[in-house]
Amino acid sequence: MRPLMPGMPPRVKVCGIRRLADATLAVELGAAAIGFVFWPGSARFIEPEAAGAIAAALPPGVQCVGVFVDQSAAHVAEVAKRSGITVVQLHGIEAVADYQPLGLTLIKAVPVPSAFDPSVVDRVPDAVTVLLDAHDPVRRGGTGRTIDWTAAADVAARRRTILSGGLTPGNVAEAAATVRPFMLDVSSGVESAPGEKDAAALRAFFAALARAAHAPAHSG
Repeated sequence: MRPLMPGMPPRVKVCGIRRLADATLAVELGAAAIGFVFWPGSARFIEPEAAGAIAAALPPGVQCVGVFVDQSAAHVAEVAKRSGITVVQLHGIEAVADYQPLGLTLIKAVPVPSAFDPSVVDRVPDAVTVLLDAHDPVRRGGTGRTIDWTAAADVAARRRTILSGGLTPGNVAEAAATVRPFMLDVSSGVESAPGEKDAAALRAFFAALARAAHAPAHSG
């Protein structure tokens, strides 16, 4: 396994947040972004006003991301206004171009099935960050399943990439070292129940990443 670059771990987004205490702890541990799921089909769904109250209590500089699945640009704009999010994560089959006029930072989720062609991400505009996640047309995310990290590494070497899918305290160091993504996205891997983060798991996740970042490189 390749070591991480010393002192240079990827950023972390903790997604599926529904409680202020979970968001606060995640940020204290080093999370750069907090994710709110605004798709009603998810067990982690949160109302925009509730997300806004959590976002308002976080320190400046923490990115607040809204996750949407095939919801109209008009709806996304309204939710962004009510919640205060500045980043939109598109997790369906929607056309990215429809959301670019909103003027918000965009993330496009790209599912990674067993037979994945990394070149499919070339269809996503360069200005949009790619998020690689397990393929699940029903749940769309938070499945707890990992993806092909070798294929993900090919994508991450070419463009800004967020790695998602089955990340846990036990595998995050290897995932980060193998893929070398811009950001890691964790949800179910640090939960006691959908939308309820486990404090011990969150601490273990960030501790594992920190240890990997500061571990000495070994040759041979």
